[in-house]
Amino acid sequence: MTESGNPSQPPNVQECTSSHIQVLEGREAVRRRPGMYIGSTGERGLHQLVYEVVSYGVDEHLAGHADNIDVTITADGGIRVADNGRALPLDTEEPTGKPTVERELSELSFGSKTRTGYWVSGGLSGLGLCVVNALSSRLTVEIHRDGQRWTQAYEEGTPITPLMRNEETSGHGTAITFLPDAGIFETTRYSFATLSERLRELAFLNGGLAVSLTDERPERPERSVRYHYTDGLRAYVAHLNPSPRSLVHSPAIAFQSENQDETISVQVAMQWNACSTGGFHSFANSTRTHEGGAHEEGFRTSLTSLVNDYARRQGALSADDEAITAEAVHKGLTAAVSVKLTHPVFEGSTRTRLSHPEAGAYVQEVVRRHLTDWLDRNQNEAAAIIRHILSTSTGRGKW
Repeated sequence: MTESGNPSQPPNVQECTSSHIQVLEGREAVRRRPGMYIGSTGERGLHQLVYEVVSYGVDEHLAGHADNIDVTITADGGIRVADNGRALPLDTEEPTGKPTVERELSELSFGSKTRTGYWVSGGLSGLGLCVVNALSSRLTVEIHRDGQRWTQAYEEGTPITPLMRNEETSGHGTAITFLPDAGIFETTRYSFATLSERLRELAFLNGGLAVSLTDERPERPERSVRYHYTDGLRAYVAHLNPSPRSLVHSPAIAFQSENQDETISVQVAMQWNACSTGGFHSFANSTRTHEGGAHEEGFRTSLTSLVNDYARRQGALSADDEAITAEAVHKGLTAAVSVKLTHPVFEGSTRTRLSHPEAGAYVQEVVRRHLTDWLDRNQNEAAAIIRHILSTSTGRGKW
């Protein structure tokens, strides 16, 4: 104890009060702590910038206003993302007097107020454009709307020009061109292969959306890919099951459904393969959920239960036979489940596990209803599937 009776303290230690707490807002918060918003400042975070801008175009597609997204790696190593949606709004917001597009690109608290439609493509809750802007050394937004082309330029998230009206145009949509800040990222070199894989995945997950990627960097010949799948997840499963001779049935089973409140939609595609261990791919709001979650658990539970019910109804299992295990049901199965939610709940900031009981229950209901109907209507294929499953189950006889 000190002479005054207070506990002893190290010398030169100041009392911490609210006046010593630094509150970071807007672009400064993002630039000071980028990992909180995009996961890392390495290659993962660098590519996440692209996905955040692309997610805006995907939202426009889901709302029924866009069917094309073009991504370009520009000659200087930057990125340009253009969509043919409605375009970012131009009206002036009161009381700030700023155009809505400027607030969308510079205020962290603003994005969630301006989005319409599904808004479920997997971005940062409407904040993605603002985060990308803050982490770019320069960014230009180009808007084709109401018969005019509009542009505005930014540096490190701060506007350096007003929103300017240019020539007349008959087009519609938004194009954002940005150069990631080399002072923030460990590398600013984009991988064509990484971007291509993710953009193809997005095209599979959003049937009817065309997505292209072009590389204009001078050190290599220009190359370009375009992805467009009208069959969506069914095409994805066919892509994952490339050997037709080993398929138990063809084509893949596919179905989709949306709940009455239009808050949850489910897409499922699945196909058994006799020569493969299979694989399960789950997504929530177009983001791969590597750790699964409620939607994956709902699918697996429903599938095992209904396969057993169907096998008993068809006489493949007697009343005394043990139930087919989940391991046997899923052996050789390639499946993809994609849910789109207006208010998703994830575990942790990585968004790789979905914690959403309502989604799990709805997936379970949809799988039981639609897959039971498919098995009843396709009895030859259903019999082949049951034979395959029984053959993988130890000690089962032939059916």
